[in-house]
Amino acid sequence: MTRSAQHSPVGTLLREWRQRRRLSQLDLALAADSSARHLSCLETGKSQPSRAMVLKLCEVMAVPLRERNTVLLAGGFAPEYRESSLDDVELASARAALDTILAAHEPYPAVVVDRYWNVVATNRAMGLFKDEVPQHLLAEPRNMYRLALHPASASASTHLVNHREVRDFLLERLFRQVQTTDDPILRNLYEEVSQYPVPPKTESEAAAMPPSPFAVPLRIRTPKGELRIFTTMVTFGAPSDVTLSELAIELFYPLDEFTADTLRSLFEITIGDALPA
Repeated sequence: MTRSAQHSPVGTLLREWRQRRRLSQLDLALAADSSARHLSCLETGKSQPSRAMVLKLCEVMAVPLRERNTVLLAGGFAPEYRESSLDDVELASARAALDTILAAHEPYPAVVVDRYWNVVATNRAMGLFKDEVPQHLLAEPRNMYRLALHPASASASTHLVNHREVRDFLLERLFRQVQTTDDPILRNLYEEVSQYPVPPKTESEAAAMPPSPFAVPLRIRTPKGELRIFTTMVTFGAPSDVTLSELAIELFYPLDEFTADTLRSLFEITIGDALPA
């Protein structure tokens, strides 16, 4: 009897990832130094892949490390990639690097997030974004998408002026991540935050923005005036640990001198308030 993909969990997963990456069997086979016929046999369960072939195919398809372990397990192999805690001794150097980057970026805000956009660590300058945020959004795990897009945050004295623009950008990014990983937790997060009510458009939001090299800068209203900020993401290079592979550092930078001066001033106030009397 011919085996079907239903009897080959690893074949099913490989096919799903190939389709998710919009690759034909021939495209994937060529990239993996194999043949379309062999790949077809793997996907249908007529042949079983070796451990090396599973890893090769996952690498070519840029499958996240966590999911590579899942594919290996489906093929009857032990996981390849360890998942550590940031508190583990083995990750001490990575943890020190995170602390160094966060501290060095002050007086500008910076935050470390995991795969699900939960806050792992922040520097002291991130206190700027906590003003009047509802306490339930600050409960662990704090999530950057909920903090940014929850309608309650829009009524705070410090909030996004261009909420709609940022919302569209963030949702598009999260949707692409959902499509790339098919992660149910990310899908649930997307379904939740995409249903948040959108605040009415204000005159400030409609006002023309000076020319900028960034399509959607953050425009943040504060008691001191409107700040204009752009961000960049930093990740570890060539991680072999699941935890490290899923961490990203978002660094916030001023887009103009007023924003730079104001961030420095607000940071000095924040540090002064935190010092013991």
